[in-house]
Amino acid sequence: MTTRTQSVDTPAGEARITWHRAPKPRLVLAVSHGAGGGIEARDLQALAAALPARGITVALVEQPWRVAGKKVAAAPKVLDEGWRGLWPALVAPGLPVVSGGRSAGARVACRTAAELGAAGVLALAFPLHPPGRPEKSRAEELTGAGRPTLVIQGDRDPFGRPEDFPPPSARDPYELVEVAHADHGFAVPKKADTTQQEALLTITEAVGEWLGRLPG
Repeated sequence: MTTRTQSVDTPAGEARITWHRAPKPRLVLAVSHGAGGGIEARDLQALAAALPARGITVALVEQPWRVAGKKVAAAPKVLDEGWRGLWPALVAPGLPVVSGGRSAGARVACRTAAELGAAGVLALAFPLHPPGRPEKSRAEELTGAGRPTLVIQGDRDPFGRPEDFPPPSARDPYELVEVAHADHGFAVPKKADTTQQEALLTITEAVGEWLGRLPG
């Protein structure tokens, strides 16, 4: 695996891509962070470490607001604008690109996947609703992605537990993988009967297997 950092100018400001290149890549997984953190998130780092060996180049994307050092995420419209501006750099290697992210980044991926022609959508810790406000559902963003979609969700996530998600249908298909004892950041309590490493392995194995079923 080789790593390279690339700055990209977008209409929303300068963004940054950290490439974790596979030796013989068949596709690119582009994943961005949420509103409360950056690409150092444990799930993003685990994917970047594990997937290149499977022929998946992982592109960890830092949105312009994060690159600029701001503490508060931009509005959804601006986040989408930044993602669209990044897309030409992501497709430049000439490979299919799966659009993904965690939390707010997952929402961006869902909202823009169809128009950008993404090969699929990876939604990590999708924020189905604000904590304690299940009536404020964002399910339409997820089910309206228009591309093969995989959701990875902790069973203690206050932004939406796996059982809170609408059932997949022929019109709105998606797959959901539950991570036992994990919260919104996929953190697992020390007292749980699952270790943190096992939780991350659940994520990387599920994503790797799903990506392996996508057309290359």
